[in-house]
Amino acid sequence: MEKLTELSHLLVTVFLSSFASLMVIPAITDVTMVLWIFSRVIGYESLCMVYMMTSYEQKQKIIGLGTVVMMPLIGNLSDQYGRKALLTLPMTLSIIPLVILAYSRTTNFFYAYYVLRTLTAMICEGSINCLALAYVADNVLERQRTSAFGILSGIATAAFVCGTLAARFLSTALTFQVAALVSMLAAVYMRIFLEESLPNGENLTQPILKSGQDDHCQDCDLSRKAPVSKKIPSIQDIIGLLKSRVTFSQAAVVAFFNSLAEGGMQASIMYYLKARFHFSKNHYADLMLLLGVAGMASQLVFMPLLAPHVAEEKLLAIGLLGGIADALLYSVAWSNWVPYATTIFAVFIVCVPPCLRSIASKQVGPTEQGKAQGCISGIMSFANIISPLIFSPLTALFLSEDAPFHFPGFSILCIGFATMIAFFQSVLMRGPPPISSHKICSNSLVA
Repeated sequence: MEKLTELSHLLVTVFLSSFASLMVIPAITDVTMVLWIFSRVIGYESLCMVYMMTSYEQKQKIIGLGTVVMMPLIGNLSDQYGRKALLTLPMTLSIIPLVILAYSRTTNFFYAYYVLRTLTAMICEGSINCLALAYVADNVLERQRTSAFGILSGIATAAFVCGTLAARFLSTALTFQVAALVSMLAAVYMRIFLEESLPNGENLTQPILKSGQDDHCQDCDLSRKAPVSKKIPSIQDIIGLLKSRVTFSQAAVVAFFNSLAEGGMQASIMYYLKARFHFSKNHYADLMLLLGVAGMASQLVFMPLLAPHVAEEKLLAIGLLGGIADALLYSVAWSNWVPYATTIFAVFIVCVPPCLRSIASKQVGPTEQGKAQGCISGIMSFANIISPLIFSPLTALFLSEDAPFHFPGFSILCIGFATMIAFFQSVLMRGPPPISSHKICSNSLVA
């Protein structure tokens, strides 16, 4: 893609931010285990508290409820105030929890980390990705958005791979210190080098972070008088967006069922592999690295090559087919090498999110990109809330001796059925002529 370097500062920002947030995931396990051992020594009450505080499902419910509300709000506000201004909020907030554990990992500091991490994640979880997608949509031509979204996702996947590798070679204390430093660097880099992106410069209401006087803009006075209520999206606005554009609503259905399947896989697969093949922490780490490398290669190499020649609706369907095949093979896995073999499907599965985002972005105008991406992100967050409620008990039931029939992978098979619903909806999707975005100034387009 020509002049892709115009987005280089955004890609660097996303990489640094993702690297900092993802590299601490393995280290959190070590901190939790230390506190668990300590709790066993000092008494049962503290043990229960650590268990409650570190419950993955409880935390995801709280964070998910927050992101369902915040994603459309942040996306819509970015349409009013600009992407860079709104990116400043989540990137700054994400530093605070990392600094806490970088300073100390004792019980009180861990509790403080957990509470602040949960609160800040309501705003930060997914919002950086949502705003980055809107930024790309502002600055990339419609015919090139699938490739651009794929590259953006590939950069995040590369950050995951690098973060996982870095966590293996760093001590727990140093991991949090490096993560905090990189998170600060990401925020500073973004504020210095990333240029503001406004979907329609003349419609800027009032910048959150002013860099100077706007005396040269005489036409902004009227737009500054826009009522505040117009800036905050209501449920009616989201429903109206879904009803008014059939293809967008179909993309939302696909996003829901695909996220339902992904959330169910994340909540169930480790327990399933542990029960079936006695996987250890090292097995999980190797599997995640293979998935990350396969996804990174697909998004950074194959998608930019295929997207100009294959319709994004077809790429979406192929990716969902890969997800169905992956779930079916997992459900009937007969040996411990099967999970490693299924990583080949990651090459196709990672095509789904960029294609969905590209399809959604083409169904709204240039001043609604933030709202559209926030709406899709909110729907995906809602699916991630309910998926553990469905698939975790189902997995536990069929891995126990009380299962109605012997099929340990039945919950994984049901995850495949959820992906199948998304696939059938994607097949029915017919892309009407997208809403033109030619009003974007030519100097903001990546040719």
